[in-house]
Amino acid sequence: MPTKVEKDAVTGVETTGHEWDGIKELNNPLPRWWLYVLYACIVWSVIYWILFPAIPGITGYTKGIIGGTEREALGEKLEAARAAQAVFLDRIEAASLEELSEDADLLNFAIAGGRAAFADNCAPCHGLGGAGQAGGYPSLADDDWLWGGTLDEIHTTLLHGIRAGNDDTRVSDMPAFGADELLSREEIGDVTAYVLSLSGGEADGAAVERGATIYKEQCVACHGEGGVGEMTLGAPPLNDQIWLYGGEKAEIEAQIARPRHGVMPAWGPRLDATTIKMLTTYVHTLGGGQ
Repeated sequence: MPTKVEKDAVTGVETTGHEWDGIKELNNPLPRWWLYVLYACIVWSVIYWILFPAIPGITGYTKGIIGGTEREALGEKLEAARAAQAVFLDRIEAASLEELSEDADLLNFAIAGGRAAFADNCAPCHGLGGAGQAGGYPSLADDDWLWGGTLDEIHTTLLHGIRAGNDDTRVSDMPAFGADELLSREEIGDVTAYVLSLSGGEADGAAVERGATIYKEQCVACHGEGGVGEMTLGAPPLNDQIWLYGGEKAEIEAQIARPRHGVMPAWGPRLDATTIKMLTTYVHTLGGGQ
């Protein structure tokens, strides 16, 4: 038997026969423009499937007639970029650090390349822009350097790292005055008071006086008279407000009793010589280069 066609009394449009809470669904046709777009997309997808790599399978994917891939296109763009940079990279490789810094074009290129390499390799520890992070990651944007901030000194640190386990790495080991029982708890407290006083911190006068004597006996050989530090030994100054592991009394006391020693990777085996030169140049320009 033929199905009875029902039309909406208001619009005169056929209904689908569906009804919800007294509301009947109208059987309006889709707009023609929408259908044309749908058909065009279907046709385009078939053409794309034929021309380009498409459907993945168990052992591969359909290669397509033209066989092109975005990976190949990216590879071509990278090769073109390397070719465009080759002139600068070759000149940087041949130049000394001083010559590089005296050539405006090379310097700008090296800073840009060093910034990119820094973001990829160094920023997780030293922060973007070399601002440093709490917990033993020093700032590279001030003038407080453990091993020196000249171009050559920065370059050496980057090449060989700090406590990185190679023959040329930078090494400095502060004695564990508390853990190794070199000083008593009271003596460590007195030295802490003296170190606090060097940077203008508040401390008990009698403890400072006692700590000054202990400092001369135990600490001055590395940290210098008045806590000026010694870059060649990797001994930081103690007479400013820049602290690697914190400058509060408890933090200084903990570092004297059981010091922490950070490790920086040796980038020589990981990065090419040109990239390390660009990194050196970039770090030197962050604000603390000497």
